[in-house]
Amino acid sequence: MQWRDVSQNWAAYTPRILTQWPNLDESEVLSIDGDQDAFLAYLSKSKGEDRVAAQMELADWLMGGEPIDVKMAEQNDNANITSTAANVPAGEDVMDDDAKFGDDDKTAAPLGRAS
Repeated sequence: MQWRDVSQNWAAYTPRILTQWPNLDESEVLSIDGDQDAFLAYLSKSKGEDRVAAQMELADWLMGGEPIDVKMAEQNDNANITSTAANVPAGEDVMDDDAKFGDDDKTAAPLGRAS
């Protein structure tokens, strides 16, 4: 992932940051609001290490995956929907009528009931 993504979705990344660095204060992390320099300064100060070591830790952390709550955030809906086109088999028209699957005329059973 890129820092740009982290900074744009700072509140969603905060729990993951606190999992990685549990000694950080949540209110301090939230107040940083995605500022990479401020975060590096806070991280190095809280761990008692130099900035280079904090940068290396952050770089390792950025190699991880994107949290699901960021991936599924409302502002990402269009991108997620568009990316599903990659899963449509060759030759299948995405606009085909689903009636050919044979269940459009049947009423769905209420949730939790067999009939």
